[in-house]
Amino acid sequence: MIAVRSLAGKKVALFGLGGSGLATARALAAGDAYVIAWDDNPDSVAKAAGEGIGTADLRSIEWSDVAALVLSPGVPLTHPKPHWTVDLARAAGVEIIGDVELFARERRALCPDAPFIAITGTNGKSTTTALIAHIIAASGRDCQMGGNIGRAVLTLDVSAKDRFHVVECSSYQIDLAPSLDPTAGLLLNLSPDHLDRHGSMEHYASIKARLVEKSDTAIVGVDDPHSQKIAEQLVGSGRKVVRISKRKALVDGLFADGTQLYRASGGEREHVASLDGITTLRGEHNAQNALGAVAACHAVGLNLDEIRAGLASFPGLAHRMEPVARRGRVLFVNDSKATNSDAAAPALSSFERIYWIAGGLPKEGGIEPLRGYFPRVARAYLIGEAAPAFAATLGETVPFEISGTLQAAVDHAAADSSADESPESVVLLSPACASFDQFRNFEVRGDAYRAAVLALPGAEPIGGKN
Repeated sequence: MIAVRSLAGKKVALFGLGGSGLATARALAAGDAYVIAWDDNPDSVAKAAGEGIGTADLRSIEWSDVAALVLSPGVPLTHPKPHWTVDLARAAGVEIIGDVELFARERRALCPDAPFIAITGTNGKSTTTALIAHIIAASGRDCQMGGNIGRAVLTLDVSAKDRFHVVECSSYQIDLAPSLDPTAGLLLNLSPDHLDRHGSMEHYASIKARLVEKSDTAIVGVDDPHSQKIAEQLVGSGRKVVRISKRKALVDGLFADGTQLYRASGGEREHVASLDGITTLRGEHNAQNALGAVAACHAVGLNLDEIRAGLASFPGLAHRMEPVARRGRVLFVNDSKATNSDAAAPALSSFERIYWIAGGLPKEGGIEPLRGYFPRVARAYLIGEAAPAFAATLGETVPFEISGTLQAAVDHAAADSSADESPESVVLLSPACASFDQFRNFEVRGDAYRAAVLALPGAEPIGGKN
């Protein structure tokens, strides 16, 4: 745990006592801050009080002597309207920050040269974060990964000269981290998301841009107009910028040509790495993830041999295009994290012959946006509440059955795909739906898929998660 000493001896209000909020309260208390914590959930307040953390309704405290309001990232800062704690803090002139900001301050105080990579983007940030951390750890270095993935950032070990921190940052976390200054900041891409919390695409993009604005090296994907504009603005302000592109050759930067990754300078290209045969990094979207990882790891001192070795041994991110098993010519892939059509598109674009398991609790728009991938689907197996609506969308375009349950879908897809004479067919769980009609969360759904696949006769597990 990182004891937050930058607020030692000061009164700190904290709102939000979920996992990261409680971890932040502990870190502040360990650093000798005087913490007053609160949450709308009485059970969370009781848990914090049981650990000796000071609690009080923040409506009743005296704000004039509060040094900071530490807000959990899930609590609205601006839209659709500021949380009541935000109004109270602003009225008293109290700064409003989050756990990533506290981490950044402690790093500057303890070891400002400690290597720190921060990653954001609308899509792909979790895979890229996991990939960067894997490459660094596989090289034999001390690597700590957390933030919006895995562990809360203040539960990681303290910054040190030879300790690498790899932190995924959501837009909510960046909005609460005004002095975020990583060694390498990576912005993968931008598309409309969380606009209910940010008000407009322009505001959302401006928040994401903060992650790279103070980076020693700013790494920016330039395949969308918003990110391209941010890269141009950074160059104009004199920042060191590395552009990456999954679609076009760059004069300067890193780009992909199919599965081959190149680095260009002044129009001269150098081959960096190949993604051929790396099952966990299939698809155009993973080419972008890999480019970001290459650039970030190079920026913090890894050499190309170390980076290539890490790419080749990457086990993948659980529930995100996760190869589970092979059974003859059939590959079974767990993409349970694809909880809407946009999230399902990368997996559907990555395989040519798909036995697709889809459905669950439907999201707005259904699977109509995925129609361009329907020719890749040999047969669909529909589950959960969305099954009738998905069946109507598929119509006569794609053969389908309403399987009802995930177990039935796996059994039927395995039987059908085993008769397929294609060089490789894929049984793909990519639901394009939330899980809550049949499972507690997408992780439980993915675990159920994995278990059902591994129970099939002749299934040969892939990777280390099985």
